[in-house]
Amino acid sequence: MTHDLETIAANAAAAAVPFAETPPRDRAAALVAVAAALEANADELVGIAMTETGLTEPRLRGELKRTAVQLRLFADTIVDGGYLDVRIDAADPDFVLGPRPDVRRYLVPVGPIVNFAASNFPFAFSVAGGDTAAALAAGCPVILKGHSGHPELSRRTAEVVAAALDTAGMPDGVFQLVTGQAEGVAILQDPRVKAGSFTGSINAGRLLADLAAARPAPIPFYGELGSVNPVFVTQGAIAERGAELAAGYVASVAGSAGQLCTKPGFVFVPSGHGLDDAIADAAAPVAPHRLLNPRIAAGYRARRDEILAAAGVRVVASGGIEIDGEEHGWATPTIVAVSLDDLIAGREALLDEAFGPLSVLVEHEPGTDLAALVPTLFEGNLTATVHAASGEADAALLALVRVLTEHAGRVLFGGWPTGVAVTPAMQHGGPWPATTNDSSTSVGTAAISRFLRPVAYQGASEQLLPAPLQTANPWGLPQSFSPAGESAHWGRPVAIG
Repeated sequence: MTHDLETIAANAAAAAVPFAETPPRDRAAALVAVAAALEANADELVGIAMTETGLTEPRLRGELKRTAVQLRLFADTIVDGGYLDVRIDAADPDFVLGPRPDVRRYLVPVGPIVNFAASNFPFAFSVAGGDTAAALAAGCPVILKGHSGHPELSRRTAEVVAAALDTAGMPDGVFQLVTGQAEGVAILQDPRVKAGSFTGSINAGRLLADLAAARPAPIPFYGELGSVNPVFVTQGAIAERGAELAAGYVASVAGSAGQLCTKPGFVFVPSGHGLDDAIADAAAPVAPHRLLNPRIAAGYRARRDEILAAAGVRVVASGGIEIDGEEHGWATPTIVAVSLDDLIAGREALLDEAFGPLSVLVEHEPGTDLAALVPTLFEGNLTATVHAASGEADAALLALVRVLTEHAGRVLFGGWPTGVAVTPAMQHGGPWPATTNDSSTSVGTAAISRFLRPVAYQGASEQLLPAPLQTANPWGLPQSFSPAGESAHWGRPVAIG
């Protein structure tokens, strides 16, 4: 390891205990200070991001605002304290299984984490994005691996974040930046790092997850990887609002040039749906949008060519991609259609994700058992969507919803999956390969739990207990209390009516 990485790892390790012991209101104030600093520097940061990523100013300003909102949401989460799940069982000499000692349990920060920033969300899933916010909220020092797709933005945003945390009085080493692929791999393998988080491709995410698992002391690794986000549209929904569905579909595929992890990659519709013209009309006025970088442009062009060449594919909206003198790709949305039989026959060419503004309509015959079909076509996804008519809820639709629940982290009804609300109940995760850990989320207040682990204290004196477990409760946090004598009443039937 280079001296710089050694210093970074040592600084993070040294900051771990004092940061974990920071009073909740102080840590919350630090997150609010970071949010305010990002907003104060928005003009500069958005300008850098536009140059490096090709994303539009409205998109980037909205994303920066979302990043600030995430930080403030986690500030409130810290002050509330419920995330620590404090449980206190009083000593009980009459416990039904024999005398019970005083046992007190809560969640503690795991220690320094490495967060690998995403290319397609230069604010919301990058330097100060959701993983960073959740880890800092949990009380974990963050080592941020900047993304090569926006290096200047990573450097400047990191400066803003570090300065805000320093001004708020947080310990040295709480937030640091590393750059370079080799450096990211090396810091993930450092024994002082206790968890990793990542947003990116399946290949890179799998490599990092395997490295984390192969360490002498394996660590948790939370990766958000790939998702095709299937959508299922009933004939009733088409009859009720076909034009609206076509417009919403194209907008969801075209947004940010389709470079979103929740883009609808496959939309299942009944044969004879009649949506071709409406989809083509909605796609026609969409202006070319630059893809993030030349590597992504080249990958999208190759993937698009492969799909267009597959047997049975019919073009609904041709779209296209033009490469400029700097090898950047400028794309418009491509929508194709294929029969279910041809999709199954050509699954090797068709089923993989196309990272860009391309989506596939899958046409099936009425009465097709879609619930039975889903497990044969798809692994895990971040989202799955159902568009049904008002009040439609027959047995086949209910069966489909049950199956989609097994294959996705978020099931939508009547909407489109792009756009992930920053709200406490949000679930942004799913079974492999959507994520490396399907019991976690990277959006919403539950995201903090990834960077915490449980510890119980048994028979400790008040003087030796951490603040959250003390009877005096100096931090004023929620505490779940099990009094002595309670076990004698466990399992008594509840009176009905």
